Amino acid sequence: MDDYYKFLDSKRQLSGEYGFNPVYMPDQAFDFQKSLIEWACVKGRSAIFADCGLGKSLMQLAWAQNVVQKTNKNVLILTPLAVSHQTVKEGAKFGIECAKSSDGSVKSKITVTNYERLHYFDSNDFVGVVCDESSILKNYSGKIRSQVTEFLRPVKYRLLCTATAAPNDWMELGTSSEALGYLKRVEMLANYFSHDGGDTSKWRIKGHAAGVRFWEWVSSWAKAVRRPSDLGYSDQGYKLPLLKVRSHVVESTNKLDGFLFSVPAVTLDEQREERRSTIESRCEMVKTLTETQNQSIAWCHLNSESEYLKKIIPGSVEVKGSSTEEEKEEAFENFEAGKIKVLITKPSIAGFGLNWQNCNHMTFFPSHSFEQWYQSIRRCYRFGQKKDVIVDVVSSESESNVYDNLQRKQRQAVEMFDKMIEHMSPKKRDSKTTKKESIQLPSFV
Repeated sequence: MDDYYKFLDSKRQLSGEYGFNPVYMPDQAFDFQKSLIEWACVKGRSAIFADCGLGKSLMQLAWAQNVVQKTNKNVLILTPLAVSHQTVKEGAKFGIECAKSSDGSVKSKITVTNYERLHYFDSNDFVGVVCDESSILKNYSGKIRSQVTEFLRPVKYRLLCTATAAPNDWMELGTSSEALGYLKRVEMLANYFSHDGGDTSKWRIKGHAAGVRFWEWVSSWAKAVRRPSDLGYSDQGYKLPLLKVRSHVVESTNKLDGFLFSVPAVTLDEQREERRSTIESRCEMVKTLTETQNQSIAWCHLNSESEYLKKIIPGSVEVKGSSTEEEKEEAFENFEAGKIKVLITKPSIAGFGLNWQNCNHMTFFPSHSFEQWYQSIRRCYRFGQKKDVIVDVVSSESESNVYDNLQRKQRQAVEMFDKMIEHMSPKKRDSKTTKKESIQLPSFV
């Protein structure tokens, strides 16, 4: 029976208050960053949804250092693939000692590893865990989400950091809540949501009162920040450059008999077939667009796209899924150093966490993933970028539905952030500081 109770205890989410007043604060941190670091330490288990370029790396490293100095125990930082080396470099920059590990060994009080390496580690070795780019948890049926949530159960201190918490659906915030040890996703849905009419697969917030309570609850464990003024601080030094999104349309193959114009590809199968049949023309367009640029990122989705781009663009470097971790890191570091003119890769490989302010041009083959679109553009278009950023979107005539879907998801993301900021900062601010600065989406013409 004792073994059974021990088993149940290992499965339960920790309860109670875990926070502490910060014992360390980096001198390099801005005032708004210090306020977030302090809040996260006092909370103990929390999420920081801060836009790209607002210093999430510094904040999560400072939080980890606080936990180390408070407890004299270990902290683990989980990052997307190929981002761990960048986190270690940031730690050295700010005087915070940390070390990368890929085999489960603990080489420093703060250990950095990739999500894909989590199975080598034991959660009992750590008193705190940071999930960098925690939007990876949004897929409630995903393998990594389940693995991370289970790993976090016995961990006392937890911090989630991302720029895009749940761009597709508000209810996906439940996966973040569950990872932190608050309401499980199903409990959140039962408390605040109801089925949308006859479609039991869709959910909506129950009503105005429930909606207010929902956002107040989210704001009790998460802070959303698009710019320092969202927390009442000056936006000086945090002005985004101009984002220029240009649409380039190649001739479609999806022309039906009797129609003068191309018919939009509706089903996913039709869209995939359209992409495959226009690979050469779309890639040739990308080659032309990158020729006049100092550096470019060519974002693609299909292996055949990546391979063809590498074939036709002289001096380009392709980073693909089968590349080793060492090969990816070397390519990314060389691109950051300006040694590579055109980097060819996928949003699923390099679209999260990396900072490439050295580049201000990219080409993009659009997909339905708003998160990949947003995050990929934000590798270059972020606070600290000195030049206007150009995004050349290359698509076929039949891909108009993709843009419509991206725009719908963008509206949901903006509304979510508006609600969170409204409830965490009830004070009215000047209209100039509340003006939305969001990624613009191209119109299909």
